Amino acid sequence: MPRRLPPLGALRAFEAAARLGRMTAAAEELSVSPGAISRQVRQLEDHLGLPLFGGTRARPTLTAAARTLQPVLTTAFQQIEDTVRALGDARQGPLDVACFSTFTAKWLIPRLFDFHAQHPGIEVRLCTTDTGTDAGREGCDLLITAEDAAGAPREGAASVHLFQERLGPVLSPVLAARSGVLRTPADLAGLPLLHARARRGAWAAWAASAGAEWPRAVADAGPVYEHYYFTLEAAVRGLGVALAPWHLVMDDVRAGRLVAPCGFAASGYDYIALRRTTAVHPRLDAFCQWLTAQAQAMPQPQ
Repeated sequence: MPRRLPPLGALRAFEAAARLGRMTAAAEELSVSPGAISRQVRQLEDHLGLPLFGGTRARPTLTAAARTLQPVLTTAFQQIEDTVRALGDARQGPLDVACFSTFTAKWLIPRLFDFHAQHPGIEVRLCTTDTGTDAGREGCDLLITAEDAAGAPREGAASVHLFQERLGPVLSPVLAARSGVLRTPADLAGLPLLHARARRGAWAAWAASAGAEWPRAVADAGPVYEHYYFTLEAAVRGLGVALAPWHLVMDDVRAGRLVAPCGFAASGYDYIALRRTTAVHPRLDAFCQWLTAQAQAMPQPQ
């Protein structure tokens, strides 16, 4: 029995308009005119015998039928795109990997030479993200990110657990020598604390977890840097104490550029790698296996 589906173009036009909320945005995404989007949506409404948009032209709203149809189409088109991309790119072309900028600079890039040595035919292209939670939405093959360990764990082959994040105060040996004995959070309270804008309340949370009763004014005092990388570099240069993840500073600590007087404790976040596809993908499979091995080989804090 033949399928009685609406035209694919009409379905694509409606899905984009419903997802983006505006005909003009859908037209830009699909590289057609707004009038073409409107005609395709009307064609779909005629096929269904149901209205899909209400409200005004400036402020369109979705009908109940549209709210039912849109997520189904979005999922279906994403699956089609992922499958076609996996079939076309599985054995050739670059591998796109997205992750936090400081993670890229301090952890991934210093280790990539090893992957290139093992797989010289696979090109890895890096891009940065700050809030990504889905590789497909980021437009990459693999997304490396951090998630709350207390949340519902991701299941299935699309998620690869890498390591548990551990946080601790770090500072330059010169500043540490000038500051005397540093063993407890109380010993750090009088030093300049360095903050990263992305984790503004990290010092207060760390002090509380360590059993220190720091006034809020102490935990919030100190310069705030736009990027985590700036905070770590400021610590290396002796400008203050940074609260840093072990995986970002372990090379500096082991080389003697930083000291960690209070050790490192679990932050409550896990680093994971999210695949765009679970289909057989030799290049992506090889990178995930290498990434897991690198994570497992990380030295532990003393």
